[in-house]
Amino acid sequence: MIDGNPMPGDSISGDQSQTGIHQGELLEIPFIDLTRQYAKYRYEIKMAIDRVLKSGIYASGEEAARFEQDFAEYYGIANCISVSSGLRALEVGLGSLGIGPGDEVITVANAGMHSTEAIQAIGAMPKFAEIDPISLTMSPDGLLQVITPKTRAVVITHLYGRVADIESILEITASNKLPLVEDCFQANGASLNGKRVGTWGEVGCFCFAPAKNLGALGEAGAVITGDTRLAENARQYRQNGDHLPWKSDLAWSKSRFMDELQAAILRVKLPMLEEWNLQRRMIAQTYTICFDELAGVLSCPNQVNGSVFQHYVIRTAHRQQLQRKLFEKGIGTTVHYPVADTYYISQGQVEDTLQVLTQTEQACSQVLSLPCYPELNPWEIEHVCGMVRQSLVEIAN
Repeated sequence: MIDGNPMPGDSISGDQSQTGIHQGELLEIPFIDLTRQYAKYRYEIKMAIDRVLKSGIYASGEEAARFEQDFAEYYGIANCISVSSGLRALEVGLGSLGIGPGDEVITVANAGMHSTEAIQAIGAMPKFAEIDPISLTMSPDGLLQVITPKTRAVVITHLYGRVADIESILEITASNKLPLVEDCFQANGASLNGKRVGTWGEVGCFCFAPAKNLGALGEAGAVITGDTRLAENARQYRQNGDHLPWKSDLAWSKSRFMDELQAAILRVKLPMLEEWNLQRRMIAQTYTICFDELAGVLSCPNQVNGSVFQHYVIRTAHRQQLQRKLFEKGIGTTVHYPVADTYYISQGQVEDTLQVLTQTEQACSQVLSLPCYPELNPWEIEHVCGMVRQSLVEIAN
C-alpha cells in the first residue's frame, strides 16, 4: 500500500478483489470508477431501489420476473433464469445439462477460475484446453486434443468481451455430441455475424457483478437458453433440485435466486447497454491505433467487430515495470488474470499428471488491463495512451 492506495498484488475486498481495481487519491485515472455511472443515473437508480423497498418483497418477486423477460427479449431468446451470481449461473447452466460427479468438462485456465470453480462445485472435473496465442480464447485445436470418453460438456469463455472462435468450437462439439456452455461474464451484448453470444450454445451464462459492463450493486447472474426442457431443468436446479438425478449436495446449500434490488437496478441499466458497449469500442479503437506497432507492447486484437471490451488488454514482457510506472503516473491498471487455474487445482498431483499449457502460462505472465469504461473522457483516453508510450520508453532506456 502507498498512502492507503492499493498496489499491484494487494488484496481488495468485494467485487474489487476479482478485478484487482487500483484507485485512490494518487490515481488521476482509476482503473474503474463506478461512482461516475452512479452520478449520471442517480435518480433512476434511487427510484428503482425505492420501488423495491415500498413493495416489501425482496426476493422472488416481480422485479426479477420482469428482468428475466427484458433480458430474454434483448437476447431474442425464449428463456432467462435469473440467479444470485455468475458462479451460480454456471452451476445452474451445467446442472441443467445433467452434468454431475465424475463427469469431465473442458474449459480454459486463463479466465479467473470462474468456470473451474463451477465445474468443481457440482462435483465434475475440469479439463483444460490450450488457448489461441492471438485471441487468448479457447483454441479449436486445443479443444480437440483434450476431448476424452469422459468428456460431457465444454465451457467456452468470451474473454475480455472478445467473441471466441465459437463457430469452429461448435463444429467440434456438435461432431462429438457435446453440449456447449457459453461463459459470457465479460461479453454482455457481444455478437458475431449479428448473433449474440450466449445464444450459440445450449446455454449462456452471465454475471452482473458491479464492475461488469452491465452491473448490479451486488452479485447477480442469469442463464439463457432456447431449449424449454433445459430451462425447466435450470429453474428446478435453482429452486432445490431434490428430485433431480444429478443433485450435488455441495450445490444445494447456496442461495441461487437473484434478489429484487439487483433485478430492479439491472432493469434500469439494461436499456443503456448498447450505448455503453459502443463507447467501449470507441475507447478500444483509440488504444489500438495508439499502440499499433509500439515496441514492447502487443495489443490483444479484436478479431470480430461485435466484441464489447469489458477489458482492454495488452501484452508485454515488461508488465511489472509498466504497471508500476503507470501507477506512479496516476493511472490504474490490473491483471486479468495473473495465474492459470491449473496452479490452484494441481496441489498434490504428481508432475506427470499435470497439464502443460504453454500459451496459457505465457499469456498469464504478460497480460495487463488498461482503463476502459464508458465514463472516461477523451482527455483521459489520450493521457493513458501517452503515459503507456512514455513508460515504455523509460523502461527501454
